[in-house]
Amino acid sequence: MNVVSESPRASTLSELRESAWVSKSVKQEMQDNFVRMLESGEPLFPGIVGYEDTVIPEINLALLAGHDMLFLGEKGQAKSRIMRMLTRFLDEWVPYIDHPDLPVHEDPEKPISAAGKRLCRDTPADQIRIAWWHRSERYAERLSPGTKFADIIGEIDPAKLTGGVSMSTEEALSFGLIPRMHRGIFAMNELPELDDLVQVGLFNILEERDVQIRGYPIQFDIDLVILFSANPSTYNRSGKVIPQLKDRIGSIVQTHYPSERDQGIEILQQEVGDDLDGNYPVQVPYFMYQIVEEITNQARRSKYIDQASGVSARFSLANFRTLIASARQRGVLHGEKPAVPRISDLGHIYSSSLGKLELDLMGTHQMSERQVLDAVVAQAIEVVFKEYVEEHGLSDIAEIFRGGVRVEVGDMLPSSHYAERLRQVPPAWNKAFELNASENDAVRASCVEFVLAGLYSMERISRSQRFGKIQYEF
Repeated sequence: MNVVSESPRASTLSELRESAWVSKSVKQEMQDNFVRMLESGEPLFPGIVGYEDTVIPEINLALLAGHDMLFLGEKGQAKSRIMRMLTRFLDEWVPYIDHPDLPVHEDPEKPISAAGKRLCRDTPADQIRIAWWHRSERYAERLSPGTKFADIIGEIDPAKLTGGVSMSTEEALSFGLIPRMHRGIFAMNELPELDDLVQVGLFNILEERDVQIRGYPIQFDIDLVILFSANPSTYNRSGKVIPQLKDRIGSIVQTHYPSERDQGIEILQQEVGDDLDGNYPVQVPYFMYQIVEEITNQARRSKYIDQASGVSARFSLANFRTLIASARQRGVLHGEKPAVPRISDLGHIYSSSLGKLELDLMGTHQMSERQVLDAVVAQAIEVVFKEYVEEHGLSDIAEIFRGGVRVEVGDMLPSSHYAERLRQVPPAWNKAFELNASENDAVRASCVEFVLAGLYSMERISRSQRFGKIQYEF
């Protein structure tokens, strides 16, 4: 958790000039703080996993180069999170002129508006009030669809004209988000969906750092960092982004999904945090983490899913939270502490998965989204189980029980049910419990379901399903 320190005490321009504060541009401010953090070995992007050798070096160079940046990647690749995190390279507090008539957070030493320049010229320094702006408030973002020119650039304000202000003066204008974020960071998400007129306005700001509203040129020396995000399939499509705007973006940072399953699991564990604690805690066997993340990996490889759209990291997180919820519900009903997720809990992830996958209409051959999800889940279980077979030799269990043992499983069955059912054949299941060494019935029940589902995926045993309960037969 970030701790906010008290703002500096200077409250007038004269006091500010007596302090050690030095006026800097936003990009210089970010460069200086970045270099300081790099020198001290301070974590630059805490919580960002899997980008250490790819994305982060590109961002570092862009910061040092003083570039505006475009984050190019599919959905759920932490683009927005990284953009918001760039505020950590701003000074914690910056001063601005505290006056109600000023439209922006004016640099006390370099005002850009006519009103700000007039105030600094005509008012003694000890009478110009100073307030402080925290870095957490110096960031704004906008989603492109539906965004109008007036929203982010500005518009002539009819109310001010009615009040007698001349249309040819700066005071007649109502500024949008970008001018109001002077001395901050502005981010535009989904750039290719932005109207051409607004793109032209952005191009002008990137090129000249000024604003033109209704043909009235405002020679504002706007000081800000502009960030963009986009999906490659739309950004690279001809005509979606005007060439002049593309040419003015300093650096393109390519994001990607985790290259290894363990990185995805680390992200899961980081995002879930304290959600596993509480009055009814949940203990998650590592193989369940692996299966949830492997479901996402298989979806990203599936020929039935449109890979141009991508499969977000939020897909894993939503499914994992559903898994936890199902286990916790069972824990509450049966008094099991901790509750432990099982394979049968995956039967509830339709609610958290459907709608997040975009099917490839050419590859599905009329398969429904639910059928595609079933195929992806089955493949994920098989992949993870085969890894455990190599490590623990679990396929031996199928050979031992050729005498016709039948085991019933289900998400609402108490863990004691499994213990009683398997008491007749304990030696065979010792290998299964090597997965997560524990005497806890709930953990052992989860191991049993994993082995059964894995053996079924390898066609070593048969399975029947009725009324939400599954029977595996050897």
